[in-house]
Amino acid sequence: MEGFLELFTKAERAVNGFVWGPVMLALLVGTGVFLTFRTGWVQVRRFGYIMKNTVGSLFRKKDAQDHGSNLSPFQAVTTALAGTVGTGNIAGVTGAIFIGGPGAVFWMWVSAFFGMCTKYAEIALALKFRDTDANGVHKGGPMYYIEKGLGKGWKWLAVLFAVLGGVASFGIGNIAQSSEIAGAMTGLFGLDPLVTGIALTILVGIVVIGGVKRIGQVTSLLVPFMSVFYVAAGIVVILMRITDIPAVFAHIFSSAFGVRPFAGGVGGYAIMAAMKNGFARGVFSNEAGLGSAPIAHAASSADEPAAQAIWGVFEVFFDTIVICSITAFAVLLSGFELGEASLEAFGTKGSAAVAAFNAILPGTLGGAIIQASLVFFALSTILSWSYYGERCWGYLSGDNKIVTSIYKIIFVLFCVVGATGSGQLMWDVSDTLNGAMAIPNLIALLLLSSAVASITKEYFKDKK
Repeated sequence: MEGFLELFTKAERAVNGFVWGPVMLALLVGTGVFLTFRTGWVQVRRFGYIMKNTVGSLFRKKDAQDHGSNLSPFQAVTTALAGTVGTGNIAGVTGAIFIGGPGAVFWMWVSAFFGMCTKYAEIALALKFRDTDANGVHKGGPMYYIEKGLGKGWKWLAVLFAVLGGVASFGIGNIAQSSEIAGAMTGLFGLDPLVTGIALTILVGIVVIGGVKRIGQVTSLLVPFMSVFYVAAGIVVILMRITDIPAVFAHIFSSAFGVRPFAGGVGGYAIMAAMKNGFARGVFSNEAGLGSAPIAHAASSADEPAAQAIWGVFEVFFDTIVICSITAFAVLLSGFELGEASLEAFGTKGSAAVAAFNAILPGTLGGAIIQASLVFFALSTILSWSYYGERCWGYLSGDNKIVTSIYKIIFVLFCVVGATGSGQLMWDVSDTLNGAMAIPNLIALLLLSSAVASITKEYFKDKK
């Protein structure tokens, strides 16, 4: 048995090295570049319109509207953001900078720039090709636009995506997040991981049983709160070292192009290290191209695909350009020596992030902020991924209620598994499956790019 597990682990690491490796990262970013040209640089030319009609619309008074069993456009985006903004925004970004150097931040921004258009395309297709049942409930995502957009002959690809997403939901969407919550609660209050796991199971169960409508209601409150909390803390950190900001920017740009050697690397090696870690962190964080977020957006009550899709541009902008950058600035402003050896000295990426905030904020306040943020970020991710997994298994079973109910029960119980530190191999496998989800999704995005271009042209033709 041990020999089999060792062989399986080696095989898993090899596959993981591919799905999160240079070839796939280049394909993910390359798809964003291609879609950017196909849509006429929508994230640039229409950026003002997009911001005005997404986050800007939240400050305008609106008439009450009944969205029925579906989510409001805002609830849809907060559900998607809940799944997107996770522990990777803190621990992942910290690791990318320590390993890839300050230049990783620049390439993270580049991936986000093109990722805005990728996610815009995903959401547009999700609404165009979604299903609506007899009760008026919308259901969609990559598996739907693969089958309906590309035809029945491509259903095998849709099934592949659904299987990958359904299994990944237990690991990347649950175990990894539950583990972070347990660690944070131990650090903040000294709680036993089992107690945290049981409490989390009850809390998540109450929300998940209520379906996507309740998930949307909770995330529409949780996401704005946790975002303001972390952004406010980040602004304080930056203001306390504001005189060092110009030097940080100079360090980021010079390191991105190998002008200044990092951790013994010179020339092309330093550039490749920065690019690989920056691209990987950007894609992993904002999930552009992975196909998860459009599942939530498809449940929106919005009728116009592009009207909902522009929220995807905002989503990537806020997740990576705002949230991830705050973490990056805190790490770079802390003055810590970077490199893998320095990261290993902290023990974990999360511990390094805590140390960075503590180095700037008084006492242990920084650590408390990081741990509290991890709880909010991880909890919101669990709620969103419960719906992503439900829709994947619903698609595979023909929306069999028994299958989706069993899935919900198992998913909720996995909170205990994650909190008590079990299932590391399951987390690793799901991390690989999470990256592998991008393959069928990217194929569909490229083949359906003409539909995205048509949707964009039609929507913006009379928009100023």
